[in-house]
Amino acid sequence: MLLFETVREMGHEQILFCHGKNPDIRAIIAIHDTSLGPAMGATRLFPYINEEAALKDALRLSRGMTYKAACANIPAGGGKAVIIANPENKTDEILRAYGRFVNSLNGRFITGQDVNITPQDVRTISQETNYVVGVSEKSGGPAPITALGVFLGIKAAVEFRWQTQRLEGLKVAIQGVGNVGRNLCRHLHEHGIKLYVSDVNPVKTEDLKRLFDATVVSPDEIFSVDVDIFAPCALGGILNSHTIPFLQAPIIAGAANNQLGNEQLHSQMLAKKGILYCPDYVINAGGLINVYNEMIGYDEEKAFKQVHNIYHTLLEIFNIAKQQGITTNDAAKRLAEDRILNVKRSKSKEIAA
Repeated sequence: MLLFETVREMGHEQILFCHGKNPDIRAIIAIHDTSLGPAMGATRLFPYINEEAALKDALRLSRGMTYKAACANIPAGGGKAVIIANPENKTDEILRAYGRFVNSLNGRFITGQDVNITPQDVRTISQETNYVVGVSEKSGGPAPITALGVFLGIKAAVEFRWQTQRLEGLKVAIQGVGNVGRNLCRHLHEHGIKLYVSDVNPVKTEDLKRLFDATVVSPDEIFSVDVDIFAPCALGGILNSHTIPFLQAPIIAGAANNQLGNEQLHSQMLAKKGILYCPDYVINAGGLINVYNEMIGYDEEKAFKQVHNIYHTLLEIFNIAKQQGITTNDAAKRLAEDRILNVKRSKSKEIAA
């Protein structure tokens, strides 16, 4: 990876490499764009295969947060942080050292909870900085509202694809049934949808089999199940040249970040197969909406109204893609970039005045 060239191409404002010897910490904070407001993005702790993989993850996720905030009409920019570590080696000392790095940015970056970071970890980080959300989960945490947003996105995709709002009788395959996937299963089951579930943890899938009469599928087979909708709700990069040929679902709508292995190539592959793809940073924006509202003072009615806008935003994106003959991924980027550009123009006029 050519570092400076990659950062320039992706449009990042700042990359912070955090390193310490006592405790030993390696972390990357990526700030993509702060045109709409301070960069918001959760922190992920993961044993990346190498530093390049960690940087690539931070760069893509932070850019996705910029687009996510813009599409959700949230006055925030995009950022992301990764801590390169094995979860078993996580300590309070590492978390507090990381908190000091976040604090050194003086509010340009506001973080929260992602993979392998628990609510208690967030509270530990908050001992060193106020620029962290989710310290006290006034709304019950981001998973339920993220799942609601994905469910609403599924409704939008079904309406656009088949000109119907009826969900009963549809079949949905959910890859990954953690907190978000499990909540999504509940919404779908309540609307008469047949569930097919997979997860690396068999205890989770057996529980959903008991609760919702879900059919358990192996992780290797979940891509090829004959269903109406495929919902990726685990880690990213799962829509790629190897998996896309196996897909039978005409709609992809899930909560995972960075679902496309290669944005241009694989969004085009999906389009050529006639698959309607719900851009991940649009459909899974419920988590960002949740933490943003907690930060400014939680108003449940306002937060749920913003989440319901995911439905309308996706319909707008689908129509843009159809009218302009582009992928839904490109349509979502254009929508986000137009909104950011409009804010920049307004700020320029204010300065000029």
